[in-house]
Amino acid sequence: MRFEPITWERLSDAVAGHVDAAAPGDGSAWLKVGIDGAPAAPTAQTAERIANVLRLRGRSVLVVGTGGFLRPASLRYEYGKQDPDAYYSGWFDTGALWREVFGPLEAGGTGRVLPDLWDPTTDRATRSPYTELPAGGVLVLHGPFLQGHWFPFDLTVHLRLSPAALARRTEERWTLPAFERYESEVGPSDAADVVVRVDDPRHPAWGGLH
Repeated sequence: MRFEPITWERLSDAVAGHVDAAAPGDGSAWLKVGIDGAPAAPTAQTAERIANVLRLRGRSVLVVGTGGFLRPASLRYEYGKQDPDAYYSGWFDTGALWREVFGPLEAGGTGRVLPDLWDPTTDRATRSPYTELPAGGVLVLHGPFLQGHWFPFDLTVHLRLSPAALARRTEERWTLPAFERYESEVGPSDAADVVVRVDDPRHPAWGGLH
């Protein structure tokens, strides 16, 4: 894949314009966008940038982070606090994401989405109220390991870090084998609709819209 330099503003405009012109692939009334990347990548900031442009276009947007859908500590740490396989496949509550986020946005759904479920700091339920996303609205979900779960995204953006940059910028170095596994098993750069190279987040580069 050939990458060309792009600013975050141009990238957000291009992605938002593509989403705004798209129709939900599952026949529902809501579009779903995934911003996929390791914690060292600016997934949350990218999600908010795209959401802001969509709002300026008149769209209702709900931004959700998978960090609010972690499993309880007793399940995350069942095999220790630094097990990369558990981090890869057992930390994030994909069942809850299906039930509380994607389920309400299926065809005939209510549009009532739970924006987060679990607070990892207190290790208790957040008790956040449901948020109603009106018909025609857009869900923007961000976090690691988003691809490979059959989530019904209409567009996926993968923020790619080279192995060297990922190792350099990852504080929890024990998680690195989980990202190697993700690359091997899912191939996120091949699966995503948009790939953005963020080795230096001040100077992103992208491969265009697939």
